[in-house]
Amino acid sequence: MHGLLRRLLTTTAAYQIGDIVSRLFAVGLLPVYTRNVTTSDYGIAELLMTFVILVSILVRFGIGEAFLRYYFHDEDPVRRAVLARRSVAFLVVATTVSAGIGVVFASPLSQLLLEHHDATAVRIAMLGLWAFTNLELAYGMLRVDERVRAYAVTTLANVGLTIVSTFYLVVVRGDGAHGLLLGNYGASAVVLLGLWWALRGRLRVPRDADGAAAVREHRRSESLRRLLRFGLPTVPADASVYALNLVDRYFILHRYGLATAGVYSAGIKLAGVTAFIARAFQYSWPPLAYSIRDDEEAGRFYAFVATYYLLLTGWVVAGLLLLGRWMTRLLVAPQYFEAHKALPWLALGWALYGLFVIFVVIAGRAEVTTRNFPAAACGLAANVGLLFALVPSLGMAGAGLALSGAYVVMLTVMRLLTRRLFHVAFQWGRIAQLAVVLGGVSAAGELLLPTSGAVGFLTRAAVALALPALLGLTGFYRPEERELLARMAAPLLRRGRGSGGAPSV
Repeated sequence: MHGLLRRLLTTTAAYQIGDIVSRLFAVGLLPVYTRNVTTSDYGIAELLMTFVILVSILVRFGIGEAFLRYYFHDEDPVRRAVLARRSVAFLVVATTVSAGIGVVFASPLSQLLLEHHDATAVRIAMLGLWAFTNLELAYGMLRVDERVRAYAVTTLANVGLTIVSTFYLVVVRGDGAHGLLLGNYGASAVVLLGLWWALRGRLRVPRDADGAAAVREHRRSESLRRLLRFGLPTVPADASVYALNLVDRYFILHRYGLATAGVYSAGIKLAGVTAFIARAFQYSWPPLAYSIRDDEEAGRFYAFVATYYLLLTGWVVAGLLLLGRWMTRLLVAPQYFEAHKALPWLALGWALYGLFVIFVVIAGRAEVTTRNFPAAACGLAANVGLLFALVPSLGMAGAGLALSGAYVVMLTVMRLLTRRLFHVAFQWGRIAQLAVVLGGVSAAGELLLPTSGAVGFLTRAAVALALPALLGLTGFYRPEERELLARMAAPLLRRGRGSGGAPSV
């Protein structure tokens, strides 16, 4: 358990360092961007960025997921190299064709997606579709080998280029939505080309004396047909899951217009504190979870990770419920202040999305990916129904609540469909304890404590900081978990004493 947890934390930290830096700068620059971009332009950029990710799921045909799954079938380096080349080649063709079609039909697409004519924005988004999709697979090649340093360096380079180019295009040139889009996707394209160059040894077909052996391994390795047989069933599910992040924005767009969609998108950006935890978990979890060969050990570890993932993300959501007003006033221009109403519910949705990744791996471990789609479809249907029920009376907060409710439905159905595939004894009592303590105390604070002023901020902050201790008082932490955490912290404490104490003789 100790070794697995250490690997998970190490890879998660490495996979997340770029996202952490990116979100720190994104949050720090929000006051700048929201004062240089209109709410409508911000809505255009965020809607298209979300649309790009949805289309990316469709055009990659599940190849990235199949690559992650079959990479661990054996440890032969030649077969793994062949698998990587086949996956990359397929994806380059698929994305190039799809992006080309989008460029040709950019004008009608802009009217369809935005209710506003902006063909240039759609063409930039097609560059994003090509760069983002291929970059995700390139990152996956680093993750399966747990090349954490290379991953961190690459993502930090992407962040740096994005920040510099976006600031220049938005603030200096005043390019609005076009600047936000091109700054993000232009940087990704540059980093993708650099990463392909760095990985050229793995992607190049061998031409030396070992070429014949490589060709034989190519024939024996996972065929494209088998990759698609595993990957294609994941596409409807993945698309439906991600559509949850799109349908609420378009519902807001069609009901209230681009400006309100821009404000709602700012709330989604502020909820990024849970989004980056969920995304890091999404990146680090599948390679580690699939690499555990012993089913009994895997089941225990899956349950443990689910509990502590909910502890971490639940604490963050509780903090946003209590302090979201102050965070919003601090970080965005006044015309975006209403975003705080949806903030905690959007954060909760992201937290639940990360939990869904565990169930996806359970289905993938059993190679029964067809189970994912019914759960995702139920979640999407619930989201649409809840949007119609809640948004007319609650506005943006209703959209956030609809998203969270949809994830609850999806997780429930997924659990029912996967519980016989692979046994995981989820710690339901402790999960309920988290809901009561974190959810109940933060909800009481939201209802009873002041909503403005220094007294309101300080009392709410005190409640948020006290939540882990309250869990301890209710007996949440088990002795073996305290021991495990102490073992993991011991090297850090020894290092701290060694650097801060007297020099050794």
